[in-house]
Amino acid sequence: MAPDYTFVKEATSAPAVVYYDYIIIGGGTAGCPLAATLSHGATILVLERGGSPYGNPNITNIANFGPTLLDTSPTSPAQQFTSEDGVYNIRARVLGGGSAVNAGFYTRASTRYVKEVGWNHNLVNQSYEWVEKVVAFKPEILQWENALRDGLLEVGVLPNNEFTYDHLYGTKVGGTIFDAEGHRHTAADLLQYADPRKIIVYLHATVQKILFRYISGRERPQAYGVIYKDAYGVRHQAYLKRNSNKNEIILSAGAIGSPQLLMLSGVGPAYHLRAHGIKVVVDHPMVGQGMADNPMNVLLIPSPIPVEVSLVQVVGITRFNSYIEGASGLSLSISLAHRLSNNFKRFLSQTEHPPFRVLPEAIARAAEMVHGIANRTIRAGVILEKIMGPLSTGHLALRNTNPDDNPFVTFNYFKEPEDLRKCIEGMRTIIDVVNSKAYSKFRYKNMPVEALIDLMLTLPVNRRRKHANATFSLEQFCIDTVMTIWHYHGGCQVGRVVDKGYRVLGIDSLRVIDGSTFYHTPGANPQATVMMLGRYMGQRILHDRLVHGSKKKN
Repeated sequence: MAPDYTFVKEATSAPAVVYYDYIIIGGGTAGCPLAATLSHGATILVLERGGSPYGNPNITNIANFGPTLLDTSPTSPAQQFTSEDGVYNIRARVLGGGSAVNAGFYTRASTRYVKEVGWNHNLVNQSYEWVEKVVAFKPEILQWENALRDGLLEVGVLPNNEFTYDHLYGTKVGGTIFDAEGHRHTAADLLQYADPRKIIVYLHATVQKILFRYISGRERPQAYGVIYKDAYGVRHQAYLKRNSNKNEIILSAGAIGSPQLLMLSGVGPAYHLRAHGIKVVVDHPMVGQGMADNPMNVLLIPSPIPVEVSLVQVVGITRFNSYIEGASGLSLSISLAHRLSNNFKRFLSQTEHPPFRVLPEAIARAAEMVHGIANRTIRAGVILEKIMGPLSTGHLALRNTNPDDNPFVTFNYFKEPEDLRKCIEGMRTIIDVVNSKAYSKFRYKNMPVEALIDLMLTLPVNRRRKHANATFSLEQFCIDTVMTIWHYHGGCQVGRVVDKGYRVLGIDSLRVIDGSTFYHTPGANPQATVMMLGRYMGQRILHDRLVHGSKKKN
């Protein structure tokens, strides 16, 4: 049931000018828990460029996962982009952020990750628990996921850790943000914790830029307001109240949106900003740097028997630093076979001699995939691997000065040889699982693993060139068939762009709190930790405000 949030409104209803203690840009996976927490000690304005997740069956129902990712409309909750690496991707454009469009897996970061980042262990655990009371559930494990779990154990991804939110080596069942009825619970649900008297959330409110000023006696610029447009293109202004030196603007626009908006506001590499005619506020050469996306590689497995719709529920956390996961049913297969029907038909019609060897079984099954998608009768699942880290990084650069447009993003997949080694080991483990006794009933007996590899090479999963040796070289297969699992991060990293309190270096009254601050993805899925971070930092900021804040009246 959708919550009745009286404080969530369309930005078209907003006054021309408003004043708040905190202005949060982005009502996403971090922004919602952050806003809910801060509302218990200050007035909060949240500006979300997308709409509401409630009432949209493509978001709320697990069976409709795929169509959301394929929605190319201007108001789609999943804004599509293709990285400069030739890999299809999406960025969330909806209240709740990535938690409204992802596969729903819920798992915590490792204790080692928490220690390395320098977070307070007890407050981290309390913050996770606060999140989990509302959005995390124990999944019902059906046939496909059971087979994956048993297959992972059979091939030695041990021990069996059963159901747990914790990050542990071995095989486990993780949490999910889908409840027993298959309904999604997003970070937007965490707004039920908010004080409704202290918070306003405006939807379809696209921030154009952050405003800065210089105060007498200070050398550093101070953020003091934002300009945003509503759905009709009408400009509005929001300013920080001047009743406290603790009031702040907080960017929670995600790993694409936060560095992009900093640049559009004049904070970034000076030469790049000037090239776009943007007045430089602070020359910040590391804004947009360190962009990383955990590469995903997949085997799509046609099944001779019906399979349930399941998204990621089981994970094998290996000691060679790769995660093995699986999903099944119509929704995931549609998502994986992005733009499949037209592209595959074009692929077959263009040449009788593809650039690589393709087994007849693979061609037959690929054609069957196309037919199945068209008729919504597909029987298949996937086993995927995602590497930890990654070590390979790239950068983000402005395409233009329009905040609605995607910037240029380069992730440099497999630039570091260690990342490629992890992928190869992960694919070997997937092949072992596919050949395991536990998985035998989901396999066509006349379709060996070589045919499954060939099948992946026939599918237009990205825009990268396919090489002939990818049919027998796992190294080349990883490079040629790389996809995203939407866990990209970086661009505003701690120590480079923000300090350990997530304050932007060299600027007063401005923080960035979201996945753009990460160097590595936390755990098998980042969403639990991003939600935790919003709650965690909300408490830290409130504590600082209430205990150490020096009030001043104007």
